[in-house]
Amino acid sequence: MGYVRTYTDDEPARADVDAWAGLTVLEFGTNWCGYCSAAQAAIEAVLAPRDDVRHVKVEDGPGRPLGRSYRVKLWPTLILLRDGEELARVVRPSGADDIRQALAAVG
Repeated sequence: MGYVRTYTDDEPARADVDAWAGLTVLEFGTNWCGYCSAAQAAIEAVLAPRDDVRHVKVEDGPGRPLGRSYRVKLWPTLILLRDGEELARVVRPSGADDIRQALAAVG
């Protein structure tokens, strides 16, 4: 658990994501996205010390079913899930506080 550095193009199926237990941050973006790169320091600062949070980075783009199922429009988009249910979302975080506040809101 904790922070994951690179986006994977091997995205999980939506049914698998819906079945995950516990707290998950599902991050959509790409390794070449400037907004995604700019947000990584803040995301890492918040998630690296959190052993209780699963962080999954999914490479998104046209025709990618998982991102479309969550209606992702901008990168990076962080979706906070508990037991597979979306509780909060942060789009293009401007700093670590945006992510901390979302995590605090979901408990």
